[in-house]
Amino acid sequence: MRKVVKIVLCLVIASVIIYGLLIGYVWIRERGVRSEVPENQNWDAIIVLGAQIRPDGSPSVQLTWRLDKAKEAYDQHQVPIVVCGAQGKDEPMTEAEGMKRYLVSVGVPEAEILMDSESFNTRQNLLNARKLLGGATERPRVLVVTSDYHVPRSLALAQDAGFEAEGLGSPCLPEYWLKNHAREALAWVKYWGVKYLHLPLE
Repeated sequence: MRKVVKIVLCLVIASVIIYGLLIGYVWIRERGVRSEVPENQNWDAIIVLGAQIRPDGSPSVQLTWRLDKAKEAYDQHQVPIVVCGAQGKDEPMTEAEGMKRYLVSVGVPEAEILMDSESFNTRQNLLNARKLLGGATERPRVLVVTSDYHVPRSLALAQDAGFEAEGLGSPCLPEYWLKNHAREALAWVKYWGVKYLHLPLE
């Protein structure tokens, strides 16, 4: 019985260490994320990945920061903006619709905004965005805008979806730092499992 307890304890400790290392990996990758809009770029489109919409229809703080970054990029280079995200159980509309309303309110022409209102995760976001931009070029060059911790995995998924992609990161609320990074660490495990081991994790 003692041997079993020791084995279980060792496995638990090893799992905690590995999980901590994965969170560290997310943090290290995040350190190289661009937070300022690069000048003189030639994107075919800007893709903004979704986040929480409040009950009143306004974007959450972190989503607002993403949208503000996208507006900065749009002001430098007027190309279509793709907003991504379906409707969650506690959201009054799709994330894409809420994002579009916000961008229109800050001066982006409605005709310049494409909506993906069907995706529930980052992989679906980017695959659906690729369909919306299918006629742009054979391999569209895009700027992917999301929270800083989320940018590296988003760029990996964008490459998988057929984009030539750059990333632009917005800040993460300090009170959600651990939650967001812990969740992102698990999302990387899922990404590697799907891509390299072909696991049915979608």
